[in-house]
Amino acid sequence: MTDPELDFELGIVTLGNHAFEGNNNAYVVGLEDGATTTLVDTGVADSATREQLQDGLARYDLAFADVERIFLTHHHADHVGLAGEIQTESDCEVFVHEADAPLVEQRPDAVEANEDRLRRYIESWGMPDGKQAELLSFLDGSAGMDGNPPEVTTFEGGETFDLGSVELEAVHMPGHAAGLAGYVFDGRDGEEVFSGDALLPYYTPNVGGADTRVEGALAKYLETLAGVVERDYARAWPGHRGPIVDPAGRAADIVVHHRERTERVLGVLEDGPATPWEVSAELFGSLEYIHILHGPGEAYAHLEHLEEAGVVARDGRAFELVDEDPDLEALFPDVAAALTPDRQPGP
Repeated sequence: MTDPELDFELGIVTLGNHAFEGNNNAYVVGLEDGATTTLVDTGVADSATREQLQDGLARYDLAFADVERIFLTHHHADHVGLAGEIQTESDCEVFVHEADAPLVEQRPDAVEANEDRLRRYIESWGMPDGKQAELLSFLDGSAGMDGNPPEVTTFEGGETFDLGSVELEAVHMPGHAAGLAGYVFDGRDGEEVFSGDALLPYYTPNVGGADTRVEGALAKYLETLAGVVERDYARAWPGHRGPIVDPAGRAADIVVHHRERTERVLGVLEDGPATPWEVSAELFGSLEYIHILHGPGEAYAHLEHLEEAGVVARDGRAFELVDEDPDLEALFPDVAAALTPDRQPGP
């Protein structure tokens, strides 16, 4: 597509995603003569998505073999699945944050540790045996979606990459995943960012269940959102759905959403100690597919955040309320100035 607000041509390929959270975006950068042909994310490794990406690239007279660089936002299969296959055809360089590199490369020790950690967590969250079996069956059925592992080049965040037509700055944005990274570039109205799943337009990225390696997942994600507000990007290009025209406002809205969710968690605990699974049942009701993981994971992230602040304490698998009048303002960044009008506090 040609966007009058950008000084370079940006291609967008929409990819199907029946296994997880709906359609994905793969972005094509470096379409100009002499620029480095680059993809940001690749979609899951299934035949339908492969064909969609091939057809989408063909609209720009490109094939897998023409790709020179891939930048991955994080390790989830719906963002990295085809990277290895593309690298095999093109010998392109694949970049990912160092925290997610072991899972993107599918190193056996990292994969085994991740699977063991997941099983420990879902047990500790109080997930019933039947739901554990249902979740693990779903995950087993999704095996292979992460495709052939690529060889990756890692970064820590803060590095810049010259693509000829545009320069990308890698920004670490943890919370949803330990190594989630955004890629910032200059637009005509200010900085813009490929935000992956750090910032989405219509629903909030899961924290707690999406990557059980992240300790203090909600706290880390709130820091990421505060960073989005501080940098005040002109626009964000997310991993799912359409562009976000007010990233700071959207980030502030998500902070408010998590504050409201924390209040709901505290409301559940007012009736007595509860496990993350029991809290998630009150928050989300019946869960299936990947949400069997995401629901209690999100509840756990909130409970963990409250525990760190001394508001709740663990009682076996359950959490109990120990501070009945907590200062919630201290648990969330001040983003009031960036809130959209319908979110502004009343008088």
